[in-house]
Amino acid sequence: MSPAKKKISVRPVNKPKRVYKKPYNEKHIIGFLFSISFCLTLFLGSLLLVLSLLKVPDIRSIAEYQPAQASEILDRNGIVIERIFTENRTVVPLSAMPVYLPQAFVAAEDSRFYTHPGLDLWSVFRAAINNMRSGRRGQGGSTITQQVARSLLLTPEKTYLRKFKEAILAWRIDTLLSKDDILHIYLNQIYLGNGAYGVEAAAQVYFGKNARNLSLGEAAILAGLPQAPSRYSPDRHLSAARARQRYVLNRMVANEYVNEEAARSAYNSPVRIAENNINKRAVNGYFVQLVKKQAEKILGSSLNRAGVRIRTTMDSAQQKQAADALMDGLKASFPGDKKIQGAFVSLDACNGRVRALVGGRDFNISAFDRSTQARRSAGSLFKPLLYAAAFENGYTPDSTMFDSPLSIAGHNGKTWKPKNFTGKHYGETSLREALVFSRNIIAIKLLRKIGVKRVQAIAERFGIRPPITADLSLALGATGVSLLEITAAYSPFVCEGNYYSPTLISSIDSNDGKKIFRAKPIARQVVQKHVANTMKNLLSEVIQRGTGKRAAGITGLTGGKTGTTNKNRDAWFVGFSGQRVSGVWLGYDDNKSMGRGKSGGVVAAPIWHNFMSRAAKP
Repeated sequence: MSPAKKKISVRPVNKPKRVYKKPYNEKHIIGFLFSISFCLTLFLGSLLLVLSLLKVPDIRSIAEYQPAQASEILDRNGIVIERIFTENRTVVPLSAMPVYLPQAFVAAEDSRFYTHPGLDLWSVFRAAINNMRSGRRGQGGSTITQQVARSLLLTPEKTYLRKFKEAILAWRIDTLLSKDDILHIYLNQIYLGNGAYGVEAAAQVYFGKNARNLSLGEAAILAGLPQAPSRYSPDRHLSAARARQRYVLNRMVANEYVNEEAARSAYNSPVRIAENNINKRAVNGYFVQLVKKQAEKILGSSLNRAGVRIRTTMDSAQQKQAADALMDGLKASFPGDKKIQGAFVSLDACNGRVRALVGGRDFNISAFDRSTQARRSAGSLFKPLLYAAAFENGYTPDSTMFDSPLSIAGHNGKTWKPKNFTGKHYGETSLREALVFSRNIIAIKLLRKIGVKRVQAIAERFGIRPPITADLSLALGATGVSLLEITAAYSPFVCEGNYYSPTLISSIDSNDGKKIFRAKPIARQVVQKHVANTMKNLLSEVIQRGTGKRAAGITGLTGGKTGTTNKNRDAWFVGFSGQRVSGVWLGYDDNKSMGRGKSGGVVAAPIWHNFMSRAAKP
């Protein structure tokens, strides 16, 4: 019998009772949302508290980037001759830079600039590894955006807290501004050594040109400066700057901004560093000093933070020629004497634009401007104004007077016995001969005939500032004048009787191109045309056969007049060639005698000739 099959009983399993949850009601939903809101509020509040404790600056000011800018003084051809600043900076847009200039900075400083969000974690990691290997914090891995944040919003201290702030700010700046906006700020803000902030100022300081005119090689040198501006300064450490230039050019090739051939050509090009500012100031200082005073008077404010562009009337080439001619003349006539001083001015007679103005031997040694601030006795240089007044009142060059000894009783009981420069008397003398050979006795008698007041009046019309001597010594130039005003006083003889006030500033614009000031030459008829032409011809004779013969030999119509004061304290020459009028003064600041034979015709006229024979026509 087969065993009975065992019946497997299945015990019932005690199943848990199914619980049916009730749907969420409004209270549950509100509570859930409140919890989320509370957590978010707590998180954001904590974040704001951290940011507040970190004192992370507001970045909104960066979007309205308006830093202090330098004011620029330019010559007539747009060459920058001086920059005035609190910070030496001129903001220029990316569009005013050659395309390879920003590329050079990106390649050298932040090759992933266009792809990272303000922070480059790979660069930070690489810098950290290098720092650990070297045992010091030498590399920071900062992006261009971080450098902008640091420069505009943070202190330069090297701490991890500052680096954390810098990272936060860089990320926020990258979300606020476009890459081009960030690069624009960076290239105008970065310090590049020698007091230059931004690429425009650096281009002027190192290469004497605008950023838009930089070559690829020059751009690479500037792009190598941010790491260590003093170490790589091309004007002091050219070999180090060139090594850094090579690195930048290689990085540009690696980033495919330029090809190898262009990089090699740029590196092989010679580097021409701009002339030292000290040397330029020695030549241009007096002109620039006067321009600054006039510009601040026009603007009513200091130029340090004005950010204006002042175009002057200076011709830089002629300014250099004037300074050289003056120094050459001083050395030739007073060898080894460094105390003898001089001044030189040159202007376009028929518009008053001053092309050159030198107020002394060296502006760096003495800033006293002997062309405008010194008022010295004019000597015989004043006589053409006397003769012009005489010709206005019926006299002619052929009118005669008797040259004989003269005694004039003074108010103090003393008798004045003037003499001719030669000590001789010449009897019956025409006014033509008297002017050409500068006869003192005839000049005094002529002044006595036409009256002191008439001569004072014409002198004021010709730009001579009062007070003007009110006695007969005026005939011999015993009144104080500046070189600039007496030189300008000769311009009516060239311009058919029209006088133009001397002008040093042509225009003033803001750096964004807004017009602020425009000079407009205004002619004043100060003497009749026939009188002016008569004087022009007589002054021509002075050079041809009179006291100014050492100024002869220049092509075209020239004319002028010598001047020498008592005991040869002052030597003058003012003359014209075409429509250019130039004047020279020599003397000592303490008014001592220059010595025997040092007359205007001997020591001043050759300087005038040296300059006028080389200076370009207006």
